[in-house]
Amino acid sequence: MIKLQKLVHFTIPVKDLDRSEKFYTELLGFKKVRRNAHMVFMRIGTDHFVLTHSEKPVDPNPGDDSAIHTAFLVDPDHYDDAVKQLKSQGVHVVNEEVRHKGTFHGRSAYFHDPDRNVLEIIDLQNDPMADTGA
Repeated sequence: MIKLQKLVHFTIPVKDLDRSEKFYTELLGFKKVRRNAHMVFMRIGTDHFVLTHSEKPVDPNPGDDSAIHTAFLVDPDHYDDAVKQLKSQGVHVVNEEVRHKGTFHGRSAYFHDPDRNVLEIIDLQNDPMADTGA
């Protein structure tokens, strides 16, 4: 078995780099690390991801399904304001839930980025590594 140490980055496919860069930096607060002709390198804290131009249509979920998504942590004290800010900027929140069972507990809001990638913000209330399968 390969012994990996941690996740370095992941990629989110987008059709319009300018539009996506603006969404992720101005609305969600990510920092742009650098940009080239087909990628924008982003970070929050010590975590990184890459917005990468895709020639193919981006639509990982049918309708308002949110099964395929990327989750980001939000401070519990800022969760309500974050959801209000999304809605005030015209972002359709497709699902809100409060989970007390499963791996990730807390309040979650799922929404689309400009390319229909589903994003989740969660005010994580548990240690997922302590999950007992309940």
